Amino acid sequence: MKIDNVLPPELHDLEGAEIFTHGHLPIAAAYCRRLGLIELVNNMVGSQMALQPGLIVQAMVLDTLSGRTPLYRLKDFMSGQDIELLLGTAVSPDDFHDTNLGRSLDAIFEAGPSKIVSALGVRAAHAFSLDTTAVSYDTTSTNVWGDYRRCESEDFDDGPRITHGHSKDNLPQLKQFMTELLCVDCGVPIFSSTLDGNSSDKTSNNKVLSHISALMARHGLGPGAFVYTADSAVVTEKNLEEVGDNLIISRLPATYSECQRVVKEAVDADRWTDLGCLAQIPTKSSRPCATYKTFETSVVLYKKKYRAVVVYSSSHDKRRQKKLEKVIAQSAQSITDQLSQFPTQFYCEADANAAALKARQLSGNLHSVTAVVRSFEVRKPGRPPADRPAPITRRYAITCELTLNADAVEREKQLAGCFVLLSNVPTDGTMGMDSKRLLLTYKGQYGVENDFAFLKDPLVVNDVFLKKPHRIDALGMILVISLMVYRLMERTMRRHLQESKTVLTGWEKRKTDKPTSFMMITAMFGIIVASLPGKRAFLRAPNTRQTDFLIALA
Repeated sequence: MKIDNVLPPELHDLEGAEIFTHGHLPIAAAYCRRLGLIELVNNMVGSQMALQPGLIVQAMVLDTLSGRTPLYRLKDFMSGQDIELLLGTAVSPDDFHDTNLGRSLDAIFEAGPSKIVSALGVRAAHAFSLDTTAVSYDTTSTNVWGDYRRCESEDFDDGPRITHGHSKDNLPQLKQFMTELLCVDCGVPIFSSTLDGNSSDKTSNNKVLSHISALMARHGLGPGAFVYTADSAVVTEKNLEEVGDNLIISRLPATYSECQRVVKEAVDADRWTDLGCLAQIPTKSSRPCATYKTFETSVVLYKKKYRAVVVYSSSHDKRRQKKLEKVIAQSAQSITDQLSQFPTQFYCEADANAAALKARQLSGNLHSVTAVVRSFEVRKPGRPPADRPAPITRRYAITCELTLNADAVEREKQLAGCFVLLSNVPTDGTMGMDSKRLLLTYKGQYGVENDFAFLKDPLVVNDVFLKKPHRIDALGMILVISLMVYRLMERTMRRHLQESKTVLTGWEKRKTDKPTSFMMITAMFGIIVASLPGKRAFLRAPNTRQTDFLIALA
């Protein structure tokens, strides 16, 4: 709906006009309309309700993107909004009560939340020309505080099973459900579903791989025309067999002997391809940008040959570095403890030399022991004779010194700083990738992890208080659609700036060509609009900075 820049005569007298303070929500609503969200949901969700489910879904999406109030307060949220502007039709905020919300979530579950997200993902790919040739997959867990005892029944089939499982938030005492995401082009989700709380990543990958060809065919891509990127959980015999003719990039788990072999091969060969810094956003001077180098070889897994790209990062894996430091300290302590058991003096030179040899044999890869035998004279015990000097005897001692093997430690640090990418992507041809592009594609996996941060951000998603698991499934769809709109706005801004070679004013008045949707949300607050039926006008128009954001979002 159009908003006039100049106050029309009808609104000179504001008596009876509604005044709204707008921010980013009209923009988010425009993106929902571009996706055809309301129409798609209405077509896919069967409902006899007077309030269309598509309107409820879009209202909940906008609520989520506003910081999300609890579900039972959606009516309060809508009462302060310009509903006709945001939803395209005049609806009473009283219609967004608990009963309508619950019935809509029930109907959404019956229609299939993952089907709706998938259909919307196809629309998003076409409407925004998304690059779907590289897809990233991952899962995360979300904790809940209820007992959900219904889920303990063996014949339970009413939504995802809320139960204990491997908690990725380190809260094993709480029950949980899992969320899987398949994303493209800057983390835009095109498929999602809610899984049982004890679902295994390996099993989830296998299920996705079994139907990913059909899913991507809806985007016009057949096997070999897209690259599936996932974490190391995908590397199992069954999953690699399920890959078939599809292309894949993953991280080879360190538990595979082939991983250790090729890492040692790369470090010993020392024939790296320097890739330099790959970060798209400059880092602070106090935190230097990580640099990368690669070494390409091959591995054989389950009788099939794959590309293996050993990647060394200057920003070492902190966990592996701490483990190495612990190993070094344990090595030093172990040798010191054994040396402390050695006698300090020897009566026989042969015994001293034997002990010194035994001490040197305690040397390992990380530490060396040097042992030196020295002799010294001591007076024999007892009263010395009066007519001649006191009798002297010779004793022997060994002096040991523990030295850190700098070269060996440096080699271990290099080994610890490496990981291995496993892929069947060719090196040339239409879908060919060199080691740099392979690494950049894999690094796109972090876009999915950033999406999980959005889905679990307490400012976006409050604690889940739904009693029925199938409604949690439907709510998960709402959150993923909200994420889709959030990422599309961010992607549109960045692409506009890249094509126009311009920048926006970001945090603390600094210029940026990598704006975030959160940055835009904070910038857009404070636009005031006066509204009468069918007419709207600015009382406080967008300022220069807000106008720049609006241009980038168009």
